[in-house]
Amino acid sequence: MTPFGRQPVTAGLMKQVSELRAARTLPDPTAEPVNKWDVLRNLTAASDDFGLNRSALVVLQALLSFHKSPELGTDDLVVFPSNRTLATRAHGMPESTLRRNLALLVKAGLIARHDSPNGKRYAVRRNGDIARAFGFDLSPLVLNAERIALAAQEAQQREDTRVALREKAMLLKRDAWKLLDYAKLNQMTGPWDALEAALTATQTRLRRKLNIQELEAICEALSASVDHLTDILTPDIEKPKEMSACDDQNERHIQNSNKNKLESEQREETDQVETTPIVTSVPIAVVKQACPDILPYAQGELRQNADLVETAHHVHAMMGITSDVWHRAMRVMGAEQAALTLACMLQKIETIRNPGGYLRRLTQRAEDGSFHVWPMLKALLPDAGTRAGGMA
Repeated sequence: MTPFGRQPVTAGLMKQVSELRAARTLPDPTAEPVNKWDVLRNLTAASDDFGLNRSALVVLQALLSFHKSPELGTDDLVVFPSNRTLATRAHGMPESTLRRNLALLVKAGLIARHDSPNGKRYAVRRNGDIARAFGFDLSPLVLNAERIALAAQEAQQREDTRVALREKAMLLKRDAWKLLDYAKLNQMTGPWDALEAALTATQTRLRRKLNIQELEAICEALSASVDHLTDILTPDIEKPKEMSACDDQNERHIQNSNKNKLESEQREETDQVETTPIVTSVPIAVVKQACPDILPYAQGELRQNADLVETAHHVHAMMGITSDVWHRAMRVMGAEQAALTLACMLQKIETIRNPGGYLRRLTQRAEDGSFHVWPMLKALLPDAGTRAGGMA
């Protein structure tokens, strides 16, 4: 029961001993032998669930090779190779690494030590048959074969989900880059720098192996970017084919100029907070990446810019900004751009000594036409200073 030498008794060892004693006390005569290589394949698939690395699996494969039959039954499940022989069969693994991985397999409950009185591994034979053997007991593999198979199945399902999510993310990324290229090629107005920075950061993250939760978040952000680009580009794509590109661009330019002039006149004639923003709306997915500190203050999930405006309306007082300063910022900048500015300020609040005075100065600059929120937002994006070498 207890290990040879200085190795102490542990709770894991007592649990393993209890399982082995129960299995030997209550044998199942109907149980079929377990194929040892099937167990090894299942453990390879579910290695993370059992805390195994590649070296530990190599050692287990070597141990199984010393069991003559491909089936693990109920008898003769103790193998007794020396460390030198075992290390040779484990592709020349150093003995220090071998001992470490043997301990890992014991800790994972996949093998058990069956030590002799002097700690040596050997077998006592009578009439050519093994009467007693001291070494590594493979019984835990038989006892846990069903649990290992179930873990392997669940691990495969997780991997299938992860692969599908990665494929979805790659396709969404491609769609976003292609739509962004189209918008730039046609010289359309939009938050292209913000989207490019966000897509570049996402492209960098996708080079790593991400888990399911990380991939789901990326797919959500990319879907929002594609939807936003589609909303911007769809009116242009649906214009009559007979119009020339030059006339089309001129018409857009005239329409935008008239719109800006109208918006300027409206800002002078009304004090309503719904004034049109100075710059084009930024996708909410980009805001989440640049200003994550505002997310905990939202009543629910931030799905659109209106949610951001509502959240900022509640947060400004917590930042020490008076209602007069906040409402003036919304009148001058527009509700969405004021909310974006507040989110950026919250993200770097530790560097701002007087948030109220800071917002008042930004509002004055916006009134003069010398402040736009995009450079401030862009500086907060992850990997904002880098660009990938190409577009997918």
